[in-house]
Amino acid sequence: MLAIYKKEMRSYFNSIIGWLFLGFFLLFVGLYHYLYNMYYGYANFAYALSGVYIFFILLVPMLTMRIMAEENKQKTDQLLFTSPISITKIIVGKFLALISIFGIGILIICIYPLSLSRYGTVNMKWSYAAIMGFFLLGAAYMAIGLFISSMTESQALAAVLTFITVIVTLFVDGIASILPTDNKTAWLFFAVVALLITLITYLLMKNVVVSGTIAVVLEAALAVLYFVHPAFYDGLIVKVFGWFSVIARYDDFSNGVLNISDVVYYLSVITLFVFLTIQSIKKRRWS
Repeated sequence: MLAIYKKEMRSYFNSIIGWLFLGFFLLFVGLYHYLYNMYYGYANFAYALSGVYIFFILLVPMLTMRIMAEENKQKTDQLLFTSPISITKIIVGKFLALISIFGIGILIICIYPLSLSRYGTVNMKWSYAAIMGFFLLGAAYMAIGLFISSMTESQALAAVLTFITVIVTLFVDGIASILPTDNKTAWLFFAVVALLITLITYLLMKNVVVSGTIAVVLEAALAVLYFVHPAFYDGLIVKVFGWFSVIARYDDFSNGVLNISDVVYYLSVITLFVFLTIQSIKKRRWS
């Protein structure tokens, strides 16, 4: 795993990608730091970070688009995945390289609250809680981008899909606010979701029996629940969309609140998408 990690770190800094990412990241943070903290005089670095996360739309695809797609395109993945190193260690090594690049930027911006303290009183706990949440938010997006990159051979397609995914998660709260809240619509919505889950299962396993069984069980369970306890579906779509709101979890950090449930949420998202990446690669390896 250490060899994979070193290889990825070298590739980022031997090419322009790693430098571009850090350059743009520090540019955006520095700009908002100047506007909020220096120009307007807010003695809280969390205000600067609250305006920066929108740029994850550009930064995350820039860093993650090549991490797996390039291996797939050049067919070097076949050499990599037939090596004695386990797939899990390979993927974890690549992911650690991603968050290390991001972590370098985070370590640099940790200096900003200290510099502000020279000019007045700064709430350090609030500022560093926001930085911690910002790092977890970025790491979650990196894990999502890693998974998307593993599904394609095209860096451009990986970048576009990651770009779209980040946009959806940024505006999911607004999308949820216009969705219907009645129980019948929610039942139909989750019935369609169950079919999509079945389709994904089939694409991963190529097993009609298993996929069909999952479809029948899910659809039957949803139908029984609707007729037995329809109130369960009231507002459920909004609640589920709220769970996918990665940004909403950052609000506590930006307000200086270190909520363990938010930390667990981000770690769960990271673990889930790293796991899905591993399973995606394993499927390709044995197909």
